[in-house]
Amino acid sequence: MSAPMTFPNDFLWGGALAANQYEGAYDADGKGLSVQDVMPQGIVGPRTEAPTPDNLKLEGIDFYHRYKEDIALLAEMGFKVFRFSIAWSRIFPKGDETEPNEAGLAFYDRVLDELEKYGIEPLVTISHYETPLHLSREYNGWADRRMIGFFERYARTLFERYGRRVKYWLTFNEINSVLHEPFMSGGINTPKEELSEQDLYQAIHHELVASASATRIAHEVSPDLKVGCMILAIPFYPLTPDPRDVWAAKQAERDNYTFGDVHVRGAYPGYFLRKLRDKGIELDITEDDRRTLAEHTVDFVSFSYYMSSCETATQEREASGGNLMGGVVNPTLEVSQWGWAIDPRGLRTILNDYWDRWGKPLFIVENGLGARDELITGPDGTPTVADDYRIDYMNDHLVQVREAIADGVQVIGYTSWGCIDCVSASTAQMSKRYGFIYVDRNDDGTGTLERYRKQSFGWYRDVIASNGASLKA
Repeated sequence: MSAPMTFPNDFLWGGALAANQYEGAYDADGKGLSVQDVMPQGIVGPRTEAPTPDNLKLEGIDFYHRYKEDIALLAEMGFKVFRFSIAWSRIFPKGDETEPNEAGLAFYDRVLDELEKYGIEPLVTISHYETPLHLSREYNGWADRRMIGFFERYARTLFERYGRRVKYWLTFNEINSVLHEPFMSGGINTPKEELSEQDLYQAIHHELVASASATRIAHEVSPDLKVGCMILAIPFYPLTPDPRDVWAAKQAERDNYTFGDVHVRGAYPGYFLRKLRDKGIELDITEDDRRTLAEHTVDFVSFSYYMSSCETATQEREASGGNLMGGVVNPTLEVSQWGWAIDPRGLRTILNDYWDRWGKPLFIVENGLGARDELITGPDGTPTVADDYRIDYMNDHLVQVREAIADGVQVIGYTSWGCIDCVSASTAQMSKRYGFIYVDRNDDGTGTLERYRKQSFGWYRDVIASNGASLKA
């Protein structure tokens, strides 16, 4: 009998967070405003003209002042990698300046110092839902071609400053989400209901060119840098075997494939070009754009995975609750407290699908369970959370990652989302918790910000220490 398949010896275990959700210090040391600072209710509520006290992201969990304590906790779990984002408006407060803000650059130097102290590999997202607010209001975000130049300057600044310390880079977080949330994802100030498809797809083109251009700059700075795209992955299943439902599911998948196809293959796929023709959309694409896309493809593909969904063209639609990407309810699956379908096998499906399609190393950079955790007193008298539900969720997903690796898929690593509790991007709540570490902060803004290890903290520490051997099939 053969030995069970294990994870590669160099597999990167860790967790992920985003600057706008955990850093706080929204106006400290010369930082400018980002689009997140006027989204006090996340994507579910209206924007404000200026930051308001009810926006929990303004303080986050105060990582800006507590980063040493937090990184020490990650090291205690045995993290091999930590994915975090750099706040664009810390480096270029308005976004269109010619010179960066040194105080912002110095902060991330200090963060990298701490990660190096513990031997934790940094994985840096260049733009994670935090376009500088000035770029949104003055230029309408990525709808304006001038954004490419602003992003190039920002990316070059990061690569030249940190390129000797950071090997792995992601350009845009969940870049395909701009289809559904153009303000949060693309900084597009035009209200969603007024935004034309022509302008939306032109903005997408600008982002894709900027991503390829950033890859070019990274490789110019150092051939050793590895740049990946980042996609919100969600497999769509046909609701029934009816061929019309199968085709509806394929079309939904293609909305997400497009972004990976361009990043990996260097050109727009035929099915996407037909979609534009059918909509009467003609993009402004220069010959330089085409060369940039073709010649500067990514080194790896990263993605988030939380759920799957169904699609149908034949049945009455029951929309999936809380699902940014649309779709209909899968009646065979249980859902989380926020209505997200729980589908561990979907992760194996995505891994095999992306590997077969693109043949690039894959990196799972977000996965986890948002839940309402209850702080209790543990056996040793210290506060904790009995989050067996999170342990079960993550165990079952990681078992499917192991299966995908046995299938022959090359997986670089796994960074669980929200490894320390942070403010939700979708709802701007603290009560939607993902972490192994509980942060004492409530939806009304009260709390001490103290950190407490949940029971999943010790479970994940054991998973990492055993390189996945402790997982229960």
